[in-house]
Amino acid sequence: MVKMGKDYYDILGLKKGASDEDIKKAYRKQALRYHPDKNKSPGAEEKFKEIAEAYDVLSDPKKKDIYDRYGEEGLKGGGPSGPGGPGTFSYTFQGDPHAIFEEFFGGRNPFGQFFGSRNGGMDEDMDTDDPFARFGMGGSGMGGFSRTFSSGMGGLGGHSSVVKKQQDPPLVHDLQVSLEEILNGCTKKMKISRKRLNPDGRSARAEDKILEVQIKKGWKEGTKITFPKEGDETPTNIPADIVFVVKDKPHPVFRRDGSDIVYPAKISLRDALCGCTVTVPTLEGKSVSVTTDIAQPGMRRRVSGEGLPYPKRPDRRGDLIVDYEVKFPERLSRSARDTIANVLPHS
Repeated sequence: MVKMGKDYYDILGLKKGASDEDIKKAYRKQALRYHPDKNKSPGAEEKFKEIAEAYDVLSDPKKKDIYDRYGEEGLKGGGPSGPGGPGTFSYTFQGDPHAIFEEFFGGRNPFGQFFGSRNGGMDEDMDTDDPFARFGMGGSGMGGFSRTFSSGMGGLGGHSSVVKKQQDPPLVHDLQVSLEEILNGCTKKMKISRKRLNPDGRSARAEDKILEVQIKKGWKEGTKITFPKEGDETPTNIPADIVFVVKDKPHPVFRRDGSDIVYPAKISLRDALCGCTVTVPTLEGKSVSVTTDIAQPGMRRRVSGEGLPYPKRPDRRGDLIVDYEVKFPERLSRSARDTIANVLPHS
């Protein structure tokens, strides 16, 4: 009578004679149930290793044949070496159960793909017996896998299975830029913190990086600068792009209107009626004089070439616009009203 030793079929919850497809399905079920990332109970790690060893033997035709005939003792070199025996064949499980798990599922961590591990780990209420059921992958047959795995994967345990990784959504940040920086162009250095995988392909480390953003002359608000794949890296994702969006930083004097800049010139009612000269500052720190006779509310005067560079023609610039704001007095004396009434036309 053959001494069986470990019952690999029982470890996977199977009966002897199970088909290759049954073995694959059983391994999938048991490995997901006892994976240390999910199962924190005592003994789960050892059980996970036993499951990997059982699958390693039963999924290999030669090992399975010797095991079926001579049991664990024959498989590991303790069986008969005569005619019909395993001879000099000797098996010792020296594999990495995590590597077997990863090869089977075609990726470093299927929990991240199917259970959203980046948002705090797997859902405790998830049915680990058949986690693919929620994605139309459970039940008899594995036709639903084509939506997550590449079409050329072959069998579940084959070497050609590859997880089709999805890229995380872009990480968008506003980048405040002053009008002076838009006028001259500049380089902004942005420090980011991100996660990067360690050489083992599973654990991650925190890493800081400086991204240099080249702000070109005349860039419009809303311009986007993209740094591809600079987001967090995990075993199951393609890192997100980091996108900076140019936003105009509020200016104490001017406001922007495309490639023009607008200066609000506040003048009295007397200056508006009698004419005046306004000293207008520029972005470069100098000043220009703008003279007008009668300034109506809402009237504008342009100073050519004192605005911002055109994005596509940075050698040319927009205008500085003087926007007149007439300050009306809150009250007038009787004599002032009479004088104005006598001086101003009726229509």
